[in-house]
Amino acid sequence: MPLLIFVTVLWAFSFSLIGVYLAGAVDSYFAVLTRILLAALVFLPLLRFRACPPRTALALMAIGAVQLGLMYLFYYQSFLLLDVPEVLLFTIFTPVYISLLYDLLQKRFSPWNLAVATLAVFGAAVIRWGRPEGDYWLGFLVVQGANLCFALGQVAYKQFMQKAQPLPSRQLFGWFYLGAALVATVAWLWLGEPQYPQTTVQWGILLWLGLVASGLGYFLWNKGATRVSAGTLAAMNNALIPAGLLVNLLIWNRDADLARLALGGAIIVAAVAINEWRLRRERTLGQSHG
Repeated sequence: MPLLIFVTVLWAFSFSLIGVYLAGAVDSYFAVLTRILLAALVFLPLLRFRACPPRTALALMAIGAVQLGLMYLFYYQSFLLLDVPEVLLFTIFTPVYISLLYDLLQKRFSPWNLAVATLAVFGAAVIRWGRPEGDYWLGFLVVQGANLCFALGQVAYKQFMQKAQPLPSRQLFGWFYLGAALVATVAWLWLGEPQYPQTTVQWGILLWLGLVASGLGYFLWNKGATRVSAGTLAAMNNALIPAGLLVNLLIWNRDADLARLALGGAIIVAAVAINEWRLRRERTLGQSHG
C-alpha cells in the first residue's frame, strides 16, 4: 500500500494543473499524446524486445490502450465540461467499478469488496456532494467513461501480473505505454486541433505530467495494485479526492469545506483500514489453522 499512497500524493497535483493551465488552452488530444509519449520514453530503454513473448506484449498493449489511452481521452475532455472539484466528485464511482469488475473476472461475487468500495464512495460523496451546474450530466457521463477505463485497466493488470511473467515488470511496462500511444496518436490525427502550448509553464506542466505523473506514477500505481486486495485498491482510488481537493484549496485558493474534507477523508481512510484489518485477521486465522 505505500506505493499507492505515494502515487496518490503525486497525482493530487495533476487535477489542478490540468484544470488551471491546460484545459481550454491546449488541445486535449495533443496534451494526451504528448503526455503518453513522454511516459513511454521513461520505459522504452528498459524493454527487452526479443525476450518478451508476443502474447505478453499484446496483452500489456491492450491494457495500456484502455487504462491510459482511452481513459485520458475521456479524462481531458471532462475538464472542458466541468471544473476541477466536479471532475473529482464524479470519480467517486471508480471503486464500485473495480470491485464489480474484479469479481466478474474471478467469476464470483464478494459482498465485502463491494461494501468497502461503497464506503469509500460515501466518504468521497461527503466531501464533494453538491449541485453542479452547467453541462454536468454530459460531464458526468464523460468522467464515467474515464472511470470505467481506469478501473478495467487496473483490474486487468492486477490479474495479468499475478501470473508468472518472463521478465520483471519494469522491463515489460513499456508495452503498456506503446498501446496507449497508439490510441492517442489515432485520436490526435483524427480529432486534434492546432492548439499547442504557448508558454514555458504549459510545456513544463506537460513535461511533469508525462515524465513523472504518468511515466513514474502509472508504473508504481499498477505495481502497488498487484500487492493489495481488490477492496483496498478500490478504496485507494477515492483517496485521490481529498488529496486533490486539498491541493486545489492550498495552492489555487478554491473554496472547500474543511470539515467535510476531513470527515470524508476519514471515512475513506477507515474503508482502507477496515479492509486491511480483515485481511490480516484472515491470514492470522489461516496460519493458526494450518
